[in-house]
Amino acid sequence: MFWTRFASSMILMAVTILMVVFGELPLIAFIGVISLIGLIEFYRALGFHRSLISYVCLALGAVYEAMIFTSAMSLLPVYCIVSLTVILALYVFCYPEYDTKTVMGAFFGLFYIVFMLSFIFMIRVMKPAGQYLVWLVFISAWGSDTLAYCTGMLFGKHKLTPNLSPKKSVEGAIGGILGAVILSAVYAIIFKNELGSAFSNPILCVVLITLVCSAVSIVGDLAASAIKRGIGIKDFGNIIPGHGGVLDRFDSITITAPCVFLLIMLFSVAGI
Repeated sequence: MFWTRFASSMILMAVTILMVVFGELPLIAFIGVISLIGLIEFYRALGFHRSLISYVCLALGAVYEAMIFTSAMSLLPVYCIVSLTVILALYVFCYPEYDTKTVMGAFFGLFYIVFMLSFIFMIRVMKPAGQYLVWLVFISAWGSDTLAYCTGMLFGKHKLTPNLSPKKSVEGAIGGILGAVILSAVYAIIFKNELGSAFSNPILCVVLITLVCSAVSIVGDLAASAIKRGIGIKDFGNIIPGHGGVLDRFDSITITAPCVFLLIMLFSVAGI
């Protein structure tokens, strides 16, 4: 199982790196595919992945990806209103085919998966240093997760959330956060000049962003675990050997990417 998990992680990481490096159309296409597969997995877990409302939400998700790619984010309020109205219309005119939980889950899935993952692309296209800033998402999420796993295996004694994820430890969480911070510091030193176009003090900003966002990534990971436990499933899918579904691998990214985006904007405006 370990080597299967390791191999699939390496392949997924290699594909992700290539798409991020290429940027623009390849990246938005990749995020779009990941988001829509994740949405299908989420709706399957909730039990309505083959219903009209799920197909409509998938179409709405595709429309959102097109908006992101064409830089039409000024239309986001309109998109949210229209999406909610369409979902509520299905609720009303198909009643009682869909219950309240289905309608709420449909809209939540759009926001939780499609909207949140799109921040990877929004960071990547930031000028002038987006191609360097976007890696903070993966250092904070996947870097801290990997290091937390290793630290927890070696030193884990105190359970972080025993009722939710018994294998995660306080020591692992601390090790993951500190490890990600060290990785980001090294990254910032190597690319100090490039990151300096975004921040006055790039090393400090990168370290602070990673410190906060690696902690946030743990919340994202555990939130996905809570959703799965509440539904009564182990994984969202089985498309990635050793990991489960797409959503199982990108669960921490969903909340980390927006957090990185917000902190970049905050530090840039503050002139730090």
